[in-house]
Amino acid sequence: MEKENKFVLWFDEIGIKDVGLVGGKNASLGEMYRSLVTKGVNVPGGFAITAYAYKYLIKKTGIENKIIEILSDLDVHDMRNLQDKGKKIRKIISSAEFPEELEEAILEAYHKMLKEDKDITVAVRSSATAEDLPDASFAGQQETYLNIKGDKELIRACKDCFASLFTNRAISYREDKNFDHLNVYLSIGVQKMVRSDLASSGVIFSIDTESGFEKVVFITGSWGLGENVVQGKVNPDEFYVFKPTLKKGYNSIIGKKLGSKEIKMVYTSGMERVKNIETTEEERNSFVLRDEEVLKLAEWAVIIEDHYGKPMDIEWAKDGRNNKLYIVQARPETVHSQQDMNIIKTYKLIEEGKVLAEGQAVGQMIGQGTVNIIKSAKEIEKFKKGEVLVTDMTDPDWEPIMKIAAAIVTNKGGRTCHAAIVSRELGIPCVIGTENGTESVHNGQKVTVSCAEGERGKIYEGLLKFKIDELKLEELPKTKTKIMMNVGIPEKAFIQGQIPCDGVGLAREEFIINSYIGIHPLALINYEELKKSDKPEIKKIVAKIDEKTKAYSDKVQFFIDNLAQGIGKIAAGFYPNDVIVRLSDFKTNEYANLIGGKLYEPEESNPMIGWRGASRYYDKEFKPAFGLECIAIKKVRDEMGLTNVKVMVPFCRTPEEGKKVVEIMKEYGLVQGEN
Repeated sequence: MEKENKFVLWFDEIGIKDVGLVGGKNASLGEMYRSLVTKGVNVPGGFAITAYAYKYLIKKTGIENKIIEILSDLDVHDMRNLQDKGKKIRKIISSAEFPEELEEAILEAYHKMLKEDKDITVAVRSSATAEDLPDASFAGQQETYLNIKGDKELIRACKDCFASLFTNRAISYREDKNFDHLNVYLSIGVQKMVRSDLASSGVIFSIDTESGFEKVVFITGSWGLGENVVQGKVNPDEFYVFKPTLKKGYNSIIGKKLGSKEIKMVYTSGMERVKNIETTEEERNSFVLRDEEVLKLAEWAVIIEDHYGKPMDIEWAKDGRNNKLYIVQARPETVHSQQDMNIIKTYKLIEEGKVLAEGQAVGQMIGQGTVNIIKSAKEIEKFKKGEVLVTDMTDPDWEPIMKIAAAIVTNKGGRTCHAAIVSRELGIPCVIGTENGTESVHNGQKVTVSCAEGERGKIYEGLLKFKIDELKLEELPKTKTKIMMNVGIPEKAFIQGQIPCDGVGLAREEFIINSYIGIHPLALINYEELKKSDKPEIKKIVAKIDEKTKAYSDKVQFFIDNLAQGIGKIAAGFYPNDVIVRLSDFKTNEYANLIGGKLYEPEESNPMIGWRGASRYYDKEFKPAFGLECIAIKKVRDEMGLTNVKVMVPFCRTPEEGKKVVEIMKEYGLVQGEN
């Protein structure tokens, strides 16, 4: 029988050219299973129920004519009309009897899987034939059913998958994109489940999701099944890996951020098949991946990207039974890979205001309008064009109003959640994971949502004035003079590094120490001693240190890693050009403002010309703290492979001071002329 007329095709029978037969998701799974398993990428096996099977079903049962009739007077701008039509079509498909020959073909393939492993459960995933085309992101528009076991459950899940081609959001999306509803078909992937309920899972982008910077892999992860990360129900852990030095064999993790991960999705034996439970304190305070696992996933992302020849959006899962990592899905990244990277738009607030809430910024834009707090998708008809959508979190049911919002604010979610993906695609400013966004503002309030100030997105009271600067890179003149930038905020380096220049002439450590660390280095070095104190003020300091460093039992390592990662991001953004890093140049009053700082800093009448820069580094009181900076720089150069980092010693009053500092740097492994 011809491939085109089969109800079922195994993953090793299909590839990326079979999108018309099995949809984007399954074609990609087949492509990876056929081509990348031999390169060391783990992909769970399975089969696809074809788009031909779907066409056969709706024609043979007369469903097609009913769909045409129901959609004849569709109005997607009338929420009631849309909801009513969607519900009718879904009911018709999910209650239909499968033709006998179709059901037999599905169960025969399923029983073949059971022969290999009788204890497996399967994931049943929708894969639309227009889905995952480069110009469209059907982020979660069709359904996925997890932990399916037994013939009856499988057939029920398949019917519900086919019906999900007509969810309200899928109908609305197709109308927007001018896709004919009857020219979009659904294939289903039946894949062996990875037991990530006993471990962790998440999402990988082979490109930075905010800046479009192509030299990094961005990984997110949380405990349990991956749906919570994709749907934005958790704030996941985040990791950045720098590709050029990863390929040379370095430990090139240039960013690690602990997420709150308050819940995890696990299997249950009830009707729902899965449920969310609270994570333990230990799980919340631990990273879901070890460094070697982060690097392994990054290596796989590079292999997948190289194979497809374009930036990719990938889902990963770790099996808690065998502790192996797997890739369960991969599709082309649909936002930054299509943008004109020759134009850089910079948004800037030119007025100050009161900050009402903060979270993670998605993109770099600014939006403003009237707040409308929507508590559930049932209330979306209350939302008007140009308002600021504030809610707990979004899922694909919200898309009809997301596209008309001036800005979006959510309590939950990480940078690969639904709200983030869709707002990026729509070009709408979005602040996610505020935790208290819905309590911080009220309906009818005028606000400004700013994603233009680095990693943190802010919601300001009132309509603040802002401006937009547009820079066309090809119009920049070539200069004979070498131009190097001043950079302080690591998160902006990925964008700033795309502007033609000769590197960084001044990268300040102060911002990194203030924002990433926030604790005086001597308080971390003396942490064990501080813990023994009974003084209430010291106990408060210890509690603050514990809160900030909860992923680290070794408090000194917290300082080294965070400083190294901040410097590493700047060095990566401008690689291979030189990045001159100025060692810490806090004045005594500035050091005193760090947690525990007042314990170690003298009061000076004029800190500007006091104990700062080089004079600190060789002082026996401060030398161990300076040593941590040296170790961090060594980590960036030797472990991450970013040898484009050079150091500058600030406030060096005499040649003798300079010589002393060079000797101390040597003690900590930074030898002039090496590397």
